[in-house]
Amino acid sequence: LLLLLWGSGGLGSPGAPPRPLWGRDRYEAVKKHLGALSRQYWRYLACEVWQEGCEEKEGKDEHKSVLSPGWSLPLVGQDYLDILSAWYCSFGKCCETGDCRIINNITGLEADLGEQLHGQHLAREVVVQAVRGFLQSPQPEKALVLSFHGWSGTGKNFVARMVASHLFRDGLKSKCVRLFISLFHFPHHKYVDSYKAQLQRQISETLQLCKQSLFIFDEAEKLHSSLLDAIRPFMAHYGNKGQADRQRSIFLFLSNLGGNTINEVALDFWRAGRAREEISMELLEQRLRLELQEPAENSYAHSHLLRENLIDSLVPFLPLEYHHVKLCARDAFLARGLPYTEATLDEVARMMVFVPKEEKLFSAQGCKSVPQRINYFLP
Repeated sequence: LLLLLWGSGGLGSPGAPPRPLWGRDRYEAVKKHLGALSRQYWRYLACEVWQEGCEEKEGKDEHKSVLSPGWSLPLVGQDYLDILSAWYCSFGKCCETGDCRIINNITGLEADLGEQLHGQHLAREVVVQAVRGFLQSPQPEKALVLSFHGWSGTGKNFVARMVASHLFRDGLKSKCVRLFISLFHFPHHKYVDSYKAQLQRQISETLQLCKQSLFIFDEAEKLHSSLLDAIRPFMAHYGNKGQADRQRSIFLFLSNLGGNTINEVALDFWRAGRAREEISMELLEQRLRLELQEPAENSYAHSHLLRENLIDSLVPFLPLEYHHVKLCARDAFLARGLPYTEATLDEVARMMVFVPKEEKLFSAQGCKSVPQRINYFLP
């Protein structure tokens, strides 16, 4: 069946972008091909995939009688239909609640973070383990909440986008993924009450639509405390409400807070002649919690999210060194299909500003401006 569809152009070629939903012409063409195999087979296929030709039925037993008394699909044919149904659903909506284009490719996420996220052994390990454990849990007690911390350009946005693209086929464009940027979506404090109502409504609508949702809050340190308080109920323990059976939600907070603390630890390890890979999660998370729990008006910590243990993990992003910047430059050249040499990568890295003033060890902007820098080397 799948080979027949491939030959008719239904599946397209490997690696090609997904085609739009089948129109009536394609539907009739496939019906003509498959109708010759078995009238009952076609009726079952049309009913299961296109919901056409189905009679009113209340249970599975009545559904079988729609095909014909005593008739059932052979095992191989049933497997083909299951595969076809899953494939067809990947091209659009075919479920009543939410985005059917959920892929949850944790293996791919782990592999891509290993290859493309440079200098972040802690972030890579924590994110993969947390997401995998949450999605594999048969009945999670609450939403998964991860808070990313570190200097700008160290990979926080990169990891958030990668999580979205490996959990949802449409990535950030999925209707089950919502990205909020503090200064863009909530720029004026005098409208905070209106923002609060809008934010609660948007999260509620997404949760109602999707059985699995992802919410990303960039520049989280700039969120007004009342907005974080508005989010709090959606991250709280499910209790006896049965929400865990219906939906799973992941919240990612991206913040520059704690960046100096993380950098101090990394610098201390370097001065002591110790590899950055020796920096432990326990050490950094403890230091981060102490800093973030310090009281501050309208600050990230003021929301009490940490004190109420709603944040599952504080994920530290270490400052990037010279060789990490070179790797980012290499990736930027490869992404644009441009040739490069080691000398070219060195030139890009030397264009960046490195701190502290004495050691010149860490890139002040991480890898944030590297893609723009390679424009100087275009032919």
